[in-house]
Amino acid sequence: MYVRRLELVDIRSYERVAVDLQPGANVLVGPNGVGKTNLVEAMGYVATLESHRVATDAPLVRSGAERGVIRCAIIHESRELLVELEIVPGRANRARLGRAPVRRARDVIGALRLVLFAPEDLSLVRGDPAERRRYLDELLVLRQPRMAGVRADYERVLKQRNALLRSSYLSRRVTRSPGDLSTLDVWDQHLAQHGATLLAARLALVDSLAPHLAKAYDAVSAGGGAATAVYQSAVAEPNAEAMLAALQEARAKEIERGVTLVGPHRDELLLSLGQLPVRGYASHGESWSYALALRLAAYELLRADGIEPVLILDDVFAELDSGRRERLATLIADAAQVVVTCAVEADVPSLLTGARYTVRPGEVVREQ
Repeated sequence: MYVRRLELVDIRSYERVAVDLQPGANVLVGPNGVGKTNLVEAMGYVATLESHRVATDAPLVRSGAERGVIRCAIIHESRELLVELEIVPGRANRARLGRAPVRRARDVIGALRLVLFAPEDLSLVRGDPAERRRYLDELLVLRQPRMAGVRADYERVLKQRNALLRSSYLSRRVTRSPGDLSTLDVWDQHLAQHGATLLAARLALVDSLAPHLAKAYDAVSAGGGAATAVYQSAVAEPNAEAMLAALQEARAKEIERGVTLVGPHRDELLLSLGQLPVRGYASHGESWSYALALRLAAYELLRADGIEPVLILDDVFAELDSGRRERLATLIADAAQVVVTCAVEADVPSLLTGARYTVRPGEVVREQ
């Protein structure tokens, strides 16, 4: 799989731009701030319908424009598929797949399988548990696009259940009455159903990911320690019955605090290096290598599934010493397509030969 062409209209800093990409290595070179990351962010958005930089879609639309459009032509098994996404701040996004409109934007998920590593990924190691949960869920959706629906259903029910608990909490504070919690059991059933499905999928994913993580960290760091990942949940077993039991046990605390305290939205992915947790103990170099290993593990897991994803490395090589650069280049040299951004071309190992592009404000030029 590879991206043959990317077109942006009123996306980030680009009024209009089109880039024809090639299989193998593609290196985007330009000073900081000219729009390199905007290009790879758009590609990542096609794959996940999420930005790796911001939590909402509105910042993706160019300042002053009413809407933005991303078009991406994807080649998979010698066939071309065009994905078109229209982003309108404050409204539901619209999508086309093969020039035909789809009912929901998320129906395009799965057309492009892509793994993106960017400097923001340091938060996978040093950030809050939500960052690691998002990492797992994005990878789940890449492997099984139907999980996008499960994830959306869980978040919808969670929002409704939290609103009910919050209403009761405020009622007690204002009127000293407990409020109406008669529908809480119904929301418990829905939350347990969707939550158990999500929990089971995450547990299976971590089991499959673990050996790839250990191998990737060992390769990037040249034997810098054993990288492990363990999923931690308050729910004893990945089934609806166990989750219902956990909800019942936590109910008094939830009513007291006005928020749902049990479920996949509260779980954690514990990352360790040797006997110590990465968060709080790893050096900057170790944390960077670990975050990179998490993305490489996702890439290798997709390949093991028979999926050949696009790999994007956004401003990665400048943070690595020469040894790590060469080891990383060796690991990814046979990728169906890898897109690299850099400020200085000399930072990119010579092993990654291929197409070169100069990025300037508002334009991208292929070098001959």
